[in-house]
Amino acid sequence: MHKKIMTPNDATPSKDTIQKKLWFKRKLFGWGWYPSSWEGWLVTFLYIGVMGMLGYSAEYVSDDEFMLRVFLPLIVLTLLFIRIAYATGEKPRWQWGKRLEDNE
Repeated sequence: MHKKIMTPNDATPSKDTIQKKLWFKRKLFGWGWYPSSWEGWLVTFLYIGVMGMLGYSAEYVSDDEFMLRVFLPLIVLTLLFIRIAYATGEKPRWQWGKRLEDNE
C-alpha cells in the first residue's frame, strides 16, 4: 500500500475553491469602488469621520502648521483608504454600465 506524502500545496485550497469576500465592489458607472460589506462600510465611515475631524481642527491650526497637521494627514489617509479598497475590492476599471462579460 502506497501512502501519499502531503505537501504544503496539498493542504492549501486552490484559488477556485476560495471565494474572496469583497469589501468594495467596482462602480457600475465611472471608476472606483463602493462599500459592499460591513467591513467596507466601517472603513468608509472611519475615513469620513477622521476627515471630518481634520477639517474641524483646521480652524484651530496656524497657517504655518496647516501642511503638517492637516494637509499631510489628509493625503496619507486618502492614500491608505485607496490602498485598502484596492486590496479588498474588485479590480477597478473605467466602465459605463454593465458589460456583457460581467453576466456571470
